[in-house]
Amino acid sequence: MTKNLTPLTGHDLIADYLGGLDGSPGVYRMLDSESRVLYVGKARHLKNRVSSYARPLGHSARISRMIDDTRSMMFLTTKTETEALLLEQNLIKQLKPKYNVLLRDDKSFPNILVSHEHGFPQIKKHRGTKKEKGNYYGPFASAGAVNRTLNQLQRVFQLRDCADSQFEMRTRPCLQYQIKRCCAPCVGYVTVEEYSHLVKDAERFLSGKSTKIQAELAQDMQAASEKMEFERAAALRDRIKAMTQVQSSQGINPQGVSEADVIALHMEGGQACVQVFFIRGNQNWGNRDYYPRVVGDVSVPEVMQAFVGQFYSDRDPPRLVLLSDAIQDPDLMIDALSNKLGRKVEINVPLRGEKLELVQGANRNASESLGRKMSETATQARLLQELSVAFDLEGPPRRIEVYDNSHIQGTNAVGAMIVAGAEGLIKSQYRKFNIKGDDITPGDDFGMMKEVLGRRFKRLLKEDPDRNSGAWPDLLLIDGGVGQVSAVRQIMKEWGVEDINMIGVAKGIDRDAGNEEFYRTGKPVKALRRNDPVLYFIQRLRDEAHRFAIGAHRAKRAKSTMKNPLDDVAGIGPKRKKALLAHFGSAKAVARAHLVDLKVVDGVSDAVAEIIYNYFQK
Repeated sequence: MTKNLTPLTGHDLIADYLGGLDGSPGVYRMLDSESRVLYVGKARHLKNRVSSYARPLGHSARISRMIDDTRSMMFLTTKTETEALLLEQNLIKQLKPKYNVLLRDDKSFPNILVSHEHGFPQIKKHRGTKKEKGNYYGPFASAGAVNRTLNQLQRVFQLRDCADSQFEMRTRPCLQYQIKRCCAPCVGYVTVEEYSHLVKDAERFLSGKSTKIQAELAQDMQAASEKMEFERAAALRDRIKAMTQVQSSQGINPQGVSEADVIALHMEGGQACVQVFFIRGNQNWGNRDYYPRVVGDVSVPEVMQAFVGQFYSDRDPPRLVLLSDAIQDPDLMIDALSNKLGRKVEINVPLRGEKLELVQGANRNASESLGRKMSETATQARLLQELSVAFDLEGPPRRIEVYDNSHIQGTNAVGAMIVAGAEGLIKSQYRKFNIKGDDITPGDDFGMMKEVLGRRFKRLLKEDPDRNSGAWPDLLLIDGGVGQVSAVRQIMKEWGVEDINMIGVAKGIDRDAGNEEFYRTGKPVKALRRNDPVLYFIQRLRDEAHRFAIGAHRAKRAKSTMKNPLDDVAGIGPKRKKALLAHFGSAKAVARAHLVDLKVVDGVSDAVAEIIYNYFQK
């Protein structure tokens, strides 16, 4: 239900909505004069909840400001309060209202996948939708935590991590076998039964049964020694030793908590840090810190409830969630998470024992992380202020975009954009641009920059023409001198955005770091003293853009290097490609094959054979 804007404002406007509301549960939205969402809330009884805002007294400063800014409201009823809670958290993440607590980091977590689509299962890192057949173990806090665990598993169980296509093509063991990270099933050094036993042990280890595995390995080692199979006994001894090192490197390994997320909140100076530890199979699978956006005088239970709701809105919760502080509606949140997981979820604020120690450890990490963050933020604010003074800007820039290109003689060209703001580098806002222009001469940096900035400004003008979302930059940093600055200024003029500040950063004399020259339209060339913090700041931004651009270029180049000519042939999927390569040995042989030879390949019909033949003979 939506009501048109009226001359009423604040408490009077909210009171005017009460006549159309009933006691249903649901979600309400408060909007400002430009229909931007200020706040999203849920209610067990909509009329009672909204009527609390109609009272002129008894509100905190934050709620009073929100009420004063409200110019309209929207309502959506639900069947249950649990549905209202889930809808509220989804709307908060989608709309990012000004007065709500907002979880800003929304990246997915990686898992370990033991794939069972092959006779010799592969173990690998997986992120995203769980479509592939196999067993998934996680989540892990970061890619680094997954990589460390994978390396440790390979040392202990020697499972393969190569792709199926590489596995099928090998004729001799790879380097992983030489360094004792793989048992070489690709060349038959182990049987299917022996490999299956290794896979089973690895999965038991990931499930938290490492002690039992070690005991069994010790028994096997003793038996092998008694049979004078000393080589096998030594191999088993090395596996036990590696497993012990794995356990000692994981740090916190609770004995009484097999599966839990430990969530601790620390608030100070109007900022908040939430630390999340992942406990799976009695093992610590890493931790990650979050800095939710908090506004004004928001309470600890409100922040904790908002974080938990948004954190699990798009990921499955564990059976146990340990919190440092209570949330506003624990029963409601338990019901919502249990419905999502399909089994009972427990939310607990521990007061004693090992669980309390886990929460206290997470809380200590949250406090230390927030302290470092606040220190870095203060330093960043000072640098932005000094940057504005050095280059005569109207004020400290809130958003800096830095652009760079990377290519090799024009091939696999990629443009890159990094973003920095008051809190440092904003990596979630980084963007790469695959250069698409057919009219660009290979190696034409001006043409590449024109395409990148043209696409960037076109999108900004389409998505936010009024510049209200905070996605528009206050300052552009371009890698280049007077030529690049002139070309970029022309591009900005064509798109009508020449009011944005722009600086070109050139290497300067002898292309030596520290001798950078800065070019601005209509102003003389500027240089900064070698020990100026602003110079170091700009150098870091330029180097980060260069690193990101080179990384994107290398990834694109590697992908094109590995590309198979058969991938471009219409009607050739993975199965037919595998059949063709198995029959002819290589894509080059397929390209040279006669039509009659193509027709005899399993799975290749006469029509498909003609398509392949015509493609390579055109």
